Amino acid sequence: MLFAIIAKDHPDSIELRANTRPNHLEYLGSNDVRYAGPILSDDGEQPIGSIVIIDAENLSAARNFAAGDPYTIAGLFAEVTVHPFKQVISE
Repeated sequence: MLFAIIAKDHPDSIELRANTRPNHLEYLGSNDVRYAGPILSDDGEQPIGSIVIIDAENLSAARNFAAGDPYTIAGLFAEVTVHPFKQVISE
């Protein structure tokens, strides 16, 4: 089942994001991630959060995945939500 992980960064955390990014990308690559990318500021210049679509067994597994993300562990996120996701349009 697909799940959407929506995370919002703490303000002024660009450096923490940049320093943690290699570990974050490695973590995403080692799991069943369908899509992932940063949420950008209104001017499209700065990352202010992340969206990850993951295929997981259940909501608990998706929440565990979100909790294990190096960005989460490093304290980048001010808020993380995980919701079941239904894809109706694909590329």
